[in-house]
Amino acid sequence: MPDRGGGPSGPRIRVGRPSRRVRTLLMTLGVLAVLAMLFVMFAGFWTDWLWYRSVDYSSVFTTTLGTKIGLFAVFGLLMALAVGTNIWLAHRLRPPLSAMSMEQQSLDRYRMSIAPYKRWVLLAVTSLVGLVAGASAAGQWRTWLQWVNGVSFGQRDPQFHKDISFYTFDLPWYRFLLSFGFAAAVLSLIAAALVHYLYGGLRLTSPGGRATAAATGHLSVLLGVFVTLKAVAYWLDRYGLAVKSSGLKSTEGWTGLRYVDANAYLPAKTILFIIALICAVLFFATLWRRTWQLPVIGFGLMVLSAVLIGGLYPAIVQKFQVQPNEQAKEAPYIKKNITATREAYGIDGSEVTDYVGKSDLKGKSQQDKERLRAAADSTASIRLLDPNIVSPTFQQLQQVKGYYQFPSTLDVDRYKVDGKEQDTVIGLRELNINGIPERNWINDHFKYTHGYGAITAKGTTAVGEGDPAFTERDLPTKGALGKYEQRVYYGEKTTQYSIVGGPQKELDYSGDSGEKSYSYEGKSGVSLANPVNRAAYAVAFGEPQILYSGAIGDGSRILYNRTPKERVESVAPWLTIDGDAYPAVVDGRIQWIVDAYTTTNGYPYASRTTLGDSTADSLTTGQRAVVAQQNQVNYIRNSVKATVDAYDGTVKLYQWDTKDPVLKTWMKAFPGTVKAKSEISAGLLDHLRYPQDLFKVQRELLTRYHVTNPGTFYTGSERWQVPDDPTNKSGNAVPPYYLSMRMPGQPASAFSLTTTFTPKSRENLGAFMAVDADAKSSGYGKIRILKLPSETTTSGPQQVQSKFNGDPEIANKINILKRGDSEIEYGNLLTVPLDDGLLYVEPVYVRGAGSNFPRLKKVLVTYGDKTAFEDDLGKALDAVFEVKSPEPGTKPPTEGPTPPASENPTVKQAVKDAQDAFDAGQKALESKDWAAYGKAQQDLKAALDRIAKAEAAAPAGTKPGS
Repeated sequence: MPDRGGGPSGPRIRVGRPSRRVRTLLMTLGVLAVLAMLFVMFAGFWTDWLWYRSVDYSSVFTTTLGTKIGLFAVFGLLMALAVGTNIWLAHRLRPPLSAMSMEQQSLDRYRMSIAPYKRWVLLAVTSLVGLVAGASAAGQWRTWLQWVNGVSFGQRDPQFHKDISFYTFDLPWYRFLLSFGFAAAVLSLIAAALVHYLYGGLRLTSPGGRATAAATGHLSVLLGVFVTLKAVAYWLDRYGLAVKSSGLKSTEGWTGLRYVDANAYLPAKTILFIIALICAVLFFATLWRRTWQLPVIGFGLMVLSAVLIGGLYPAIVQKFQVQPNEQAKEAPYIKKNITATREAYGIDGSEVTDYVGKSDLKGKSQQDKERLRAAADSTASIRLLDPNIVSPTFQQLQQVKGYYQFPSTLDVDRYKVDGKEQDTVIGLRELNINGIPERNWINDHFKYTHGYGAITAKGTTAVGEGDPAFTERDLPTKGALGKYEQRVYYGEKTTQYSIVGGPQKELDYSGDSGEKSYSYEGKSGVSLANPVNRAAYAVAFGEPQILYSGAIGDGSRILYNRTPKERVESVAPWLTIDGDAYPAVVDGRIQWIVDAYTTTNGYPYASRTTLGDSTADSLTTGQRAVVAQQNQVNYIRNSVKATVDAYDGTVKLYQWDTKDPVLKTWMKAFPGTVKAKSEISAGLLDHLRYPQDLFKVQRELLTRYHVTNPGTFYTGSERWQVPDDPTNKSGNAVPPYYLSMRMPGQPASAFSLTTTFTPKSRENLGAFMAVDADAKSSGYGKIRILKLPSETTTSGPQQVQSKFNGDPEIANKINILKRGDSEIEYGNLLTVPLDDGLLYVEPVYVRGAGSNFPRLKKVLVTYGDKTAFEDDLGKALDAVFEVKSPEPGTKPPTEGPTPPASENPTVKQAVKDAQDAFDAGQKALESKDWAAYGKAQQDLKAALDRIAKAEAAAPAGTKPGS
C-alpha cells in the first residue's frame, strides 16, 4: 500500500493468536497453578486431620468441621436464595421498556450490555453474597452447638424468671439469626431497588410516578420484613437488659438492670415492639393500597417513638427520679447484681471473718513468746525457695548441658520426702534448641529431640552457701521420685517440630561414658511413611526436605503442637486455658497438669471482667497470661483438669466440676472427649491444686464483692485493692503464693493459695485471703478471708518492705552483702496469720559478682514492731520472738523432775543389749566361731556407746554417782 505520510514504511508486525504450543504451555501452567493451590489447601486440611487422629480426638475435628460446613452451606444458600429470588422477582416485575426520558435512554446502554449475561450476573451476585454469609455463619459454630445441646442451669433470673440457659445458650443464637435476617433483608432490598431502577420500575428524574405499582408492592414487602425484624429486635432487647453492661457509681463492669432499665427502658422496648408491628402491617398493606402514604407515616412514628420513648423518657427518669435518691432507688438492683456475681464466679461461699490484726509483743511474758515461737513453726511450712527467682540456680547447678533449659518460673507442688509431704519446687530439664552446639536441620529436628528429667528441691530449706536442697538431681536424675520415664518430648519450651523413630538416631543424653543414642518408642506423632503425608507436611511446614530426606524412613513420626496448652486447646477449643501448666511425676510418668475453664459472658446480672486484666501481676508475661486475654466473661468454672504426658503427648480431659451446666453442654456436643471425675487416679489427685488464674479472677472480684450490703457497696467505703508487688518496681499486682499453712479455725495445715488486700488508695493491710488448694482436702476451694478493722494500722506489704529497707542495721548488712558488685534479689513476701496478728517472711537472695545465679543468704521476719534479718528462718524467728532455741543435740526442757539416766528406757535397753552381746561373744569364743565373736564385739561397743551418749546428755544431778 502507498505511504500515507505516516513516516517511513517498514515491515509490519502481525499480532495474531499464540501458537498451539504456547497455548498448551499456558494452559498447562494454569492447571498446575490451580492444582498447587488446591494441594496447599488440602495439605492444611489433611495435616489437621492426621494430627487429631494421632491424639485420638478425631471426633473433635469432624464435629467442628461438620458444623462449620453445615452452617456455611445452609446460611450461604439461604442468603443466596433470598437475594437471588428478589433479583429475579424484580426483573420479572419490570414494566414495558419505553425510552420516554433522558434517564431511561442512559440506562438503555447498561440494560443492553447486561442482557447477554443476565444469568451469569445473577449467579455471580448470589454466589458472592452466599459465600460471605456462609463464612460469617461458619464462625458461629460454638453458638450453634451450645444452642442445640444447651443444658438447664436450674436457676432463674430475678427479672424475667427465665432459666439462665436462655441467656447463655439461646439468646446469642437468636441474636445471630436476627442479624442474619437483617442482612438478608437489607441486601435483598438494595438488590431489588437497583434492578427496579435499571429496568424502569423506579424513576428518579422522569416525569410521572416515581415507581410502578409492582415495584411499590415488592419494595414495601421487603421494608415490612425489615420492620418486623426490628420489632423482634425490640422484644429480644428486653431480655438483653439482663446481660447489658452499664455504668453505676462505684462499680466497673456492671451488668444487669438498674432502676431506669426496669422502669423506663423495659416498658419503652415493649411499646416500641408494638409500634414496630403496626408499622410492619402498614408496609404489607401496600400490596393492596399501592401507596406509600401510610407506611411512611408509620415509619416516621416509629422513629419518633424510638427517640422520645426509647431515649428521652429514660433520660428524664434517670435525671428526676433516680439521681436525687440514687442509692435507695438502685439498692434492690445492686442486691441482685451482688448475688448473681458471687454465684457466677464461685465466690458466694467465701467466708469473711473479722480479724484483730494486732501483732504486738509488748507486755507478753516469756512463756507467751515461746508459745508464739512454737506456733510459728506449726502454723505454716514457710517456703523460702522462691520459684520465681531460683530458676537460674537450677540452670547453673542442674542444667548439665547447654542444650537443656528450665522455665524462667518454676512450679510449687507437694511430694513426700522421708515419708512426710512437703512443699517442693519442681522444674523440668527441657530441650533448649538455641543451645545445640551445631545448628542444622538434622540436629534441630532429628538428633536433639527431647529434654531429660525432673529436678526438685525442698521449698523450706537451703543448704551450703544458700543453694537449693535438691531431692531429685543429676542426669539421669535420682532421688526421692523413684523410677520414672525421664524423657521430655512435650513441654512448655518445646515449640519446634521433631521427626523421631526413623533411621536417624536421637541423642538421649551425655553421661560419663559418652553420648547415648535413643529411638523414640512412643505412639504419638504422625507417621511419615506415606509419601502423601510427607508431601503434605513439606507444604504445611514450608520444609521441602521432609519430602526427600533420607533421614526419614520406615517408622519415622513427626511430633508437633508440643506445648501442653497448645495440645489441650486444640483438642478442646471450647475451653479457656490457665496460664500456668505445671509438671508432676505421677505413676512413673511426667504429666503436665493443665487447668481449664468453661466461661460465658451471658450470665444475667453478673458483672463482667476481662481475663487478661484480672490475671495480670508482676510475674505474668505473654506466656503466663490467660490465653484469651481480651475475653470478657461474667461466669467462670474450673470445670476440667487436663493432663499431657511429657513422653508420648497423650491428652486426657477429666470432668472436675460435675455440676457445671456449661461443661455438660459441651460434653453433649463432643461426647466421649471428657472422662469422668472418678477416673482420676489417686497418684494424680495428689498433685491437683487450685488454679492460679481462677484465684486471681476471684480476688479481683472480691475487692468489691466481699460486701453484700447494697448501701455499703454503693458508697464504696469498704473497697479493697490488690497491692503492688513490693519486691520489684514493676508496679503490677503482687502474685498469689502457694503455701502450706493453717488459717484460724482450721484443724490442721493445708496446702493453700494466699493473697493480701489493702484498702482502696491506702497501703495498710485490709484483709488476708486464702483458699484450700489441696484437691484431696474436703475443704478444697473454700475461700477464707480475714478482714481487718477499717481503722487498723497493721502494715501492708509495701509498708513492711519500706520498714525493711529503712532499717539502718539491716541496710548496713545489705551493703555488706553487696560487696564486690553483688546484687540483691528479694523473694516472695509471705504473709501468715499468727495469734491475731500477721507474720511476714521474705527470703533475700544474693547474686554474687561473677556468678549468674542467686543464692539464699538471709531471711527477713517481721511481726508487729519486731524485725529480724538473720542467716536462716529459725534464727530470724528466735530474734523476733526473743527466744533462744536449744543447741542441736541438746534435750529440750521438760516439766517436773528428770529421772536418773539409769532409769531412762533408752539406757535400760542399751544395758540389756550390751549384756546380750557380751554373752554371745563368750559363747562364740568357746566354740571358736571367730566371725560370730567379731560381730558380738561390734554389738557390745555400739551398746556401750549408746549408754555413754545418754549419760552425757542427762542433766547434772541425774547421772549415776551424782
